[in-house]
Amino acid sequence: MNETLTVLMDALPYVLQGAGVTCIAVVGAMLLGLCIGVPLAVGQVYGCRVVRMVCGLYIWFFRGVPILVLLFLFYFGLFTLLGFNLHAVAAATIVLGMTSGAYQSQIFRGSILSLSKGQLKAARALGMSDSLAIRTIILPQALRLSIPGWSNEYSIMLKDSALAFVLGASEIMARTHFIASRTYKHLPMYICAAILYFLLTWAGVAALRALEKRVRIKGYVH
Repeated sequence: MNETLTVLMDALPYVLQGAGVTCIAVVGAMLLGLCIGVPLAVGQVYGCRVVRMVCGLYIWFFRGVPILVLLFLFYFGLFTLLGFNLHAVAAATIVLGMTSGAYQSQIFRGSILSLSKGQLKAARALGMSDSLAIRTIILPQALRLSIPGWSNEYSIMLKDSALAFVLGASEIMARTHFIASRTYKHLPMYICAAILYFLLTWAGVAALRALEKRVRIKGYVH
């Protein structure tokens, strides 16, 4: 028992450094997914037939292929073919972000479709262009309504980030596996990793709930 506690205490700072790497990858992936997901959602709802087909193809591809396959496909395949010498963490962040963009687009699309179509018609009647009305009227409301779904996407992305260790990224899972394989304290180390993932999930979801309350419009009825 004392030996196990000693191993855990010695390994904790090293694993916590991996938690920082995990946070960087997840936050980066979520932001990239946001930048990809919003245009995809707008394209699916308001785009022409060709735009909708292109957006749908992107979404079906990244939703239909497992994360692990995508990591190998891009890191060892496309990135190498294109001559991109990316760090494992950067490559994992990009792949996770592109995948998250496909899922986030459906969150935003649902939020956009939930809004009254009369708002866009009223904006047109006032002489506003569709692009201006979408930017200033539709998206501000849709993004607020998307926060609960976004918090769910965060928890999923955090768990998916554990797969980045297959590329050599020094995140929580990679560091935990490194210590466990050398000390043979597999159960305590993986329990420690599970607790870290749980705490990061709880903290992120709590922060997004606080954001949801902060940006909520008083008196607004969906």
